[in-house]
Amino acid sequence: MPLTPAALQLRVEQNTNDIASIYEILDGIGRKLVEHDDRFDAIDRRLDGIDGRLDGIDGRLDGIDGRLDGLSSQMAEVLGLLRGGVRPVGP
Repeated sequence: MPLTPAALQLRVEQNTNDIASIYEILDGIGRKLVEHDDRFDAIDRRLDGIDGRLDGIDGRLDGIDGRLDGLSSQMAEVLGLLRGGVRPVGP
């Protein structure tokens, strides 16, 4: 059944309004996506900073680990000398 010119005009206006509403919704979604992108970028920068600090801490712990290994070797040597009753030769 064909529409009357008035009914057709009403339908065109409704569709135009619906399309405008859809564009408003899409615009809001687009703005929210930009906000999320900005937030993710900020979080990424913070994580990069944390990663750098953890790398520095890891390097310091590696140094401490090396020094503790050296101390452990020295202690084992001292204990061996004490248990064996051997006195070091020296001045």
